[in-house]
Amino acid sequence: MKKIKGLFSLIRFELPLAAGICVVLGQLFALGYFASLFLILTAALSVFFMSASILVSNDCFDIETDKINAPHRPIPSGLVSPSEALALAVFLFLAGLILSFTISIPALFFSIGLAIIGLLYNRKFKKVGLLGNLMVSFSVGMTFILGGLSVGLPFNKIVLFFAVIAALVDLGEEIAADSMDVKGDLLIDSNSIAIKYGKEKALRVSTFIFVLVILLSLIPFLLQWFNTIYLLPIAIMDIFIGYSTFRLVRSKNEEGRKYIRLLYLGATFGLVIFLIMRLMGL
Repeated sequence: MKKIKGLFSLIRFELPLAAGICVVLGQLFALGYFASLFLILTAALSVFFMSASILVSNDCFDIETDKINAPHRPIPSGLVSPSEALALAVFLFLAGLILSFTISIPALFFSIGLAIIGLLYNRKFKKVGLLGNLMVSFSVGMTFILGGLSVGLPFNKIVLFFAVIAALVDLGEEIAADSMDVKGDLLIDSNSIAIKYGKEKALRVSTFIFVLVILLSLIPFLLQWFNTIYLLPIAIMDIFIGYSTFRLVRSKNEEGRKYIRLLYLGATFGLVIFLIMRLMGL
């Protein structure tokens, strides 16, 4: 059971789940209504497995830094061996590819492209700094585009807008997370904003990005893309982002990690509320 728990922990369930939710929202924004159940499940699960594969492989590359930054993680703690983690990553990757193939050939190549970006980040660009942060945030934003692509409308204006929002949220999180990982990142000669300019400067950059996200989230209502009732889930998302950002800036050392996670979970919760309201026909 400990081994199973360790393998599950490698996946970081809430992150692939959020990616899958973004895909479904991408479909919904593109069509204006829910796609077929088959298309929803295949697209969401495809991204879930691909995202999980990249996250697991990240742990395989980060063994040395995790010994300092996150010694509780399954591999550095000895709960899971590197070979077991690699086997899990390959299995998840293949499952994601098969599911994306069932959607369409463009979706398959799109998924392969995102997997390549993830692998390049894990292997080389994680220590580059801002460029690595941008690679990750770009991939997160592309989950909305993949949702639109799965229904043949990848360039819908609402899909593109929320792809930018998702990318900005993740960019802020990446920069903030780097400020918590300075000790371990020094081992790999990372060029993160936190190491190059200091933790406080990195958190100020993150704060600016999160405030920008809150302001941008009002645009769909100013342009009348959504009924005003949908201010509720957006407000929930913004409250979580605002509160987490405030506490993150005031946090000390490792304490900030829980606020980064709270921010991510809060933003995801807002999106889930949006989906539920659409399912209810509101």
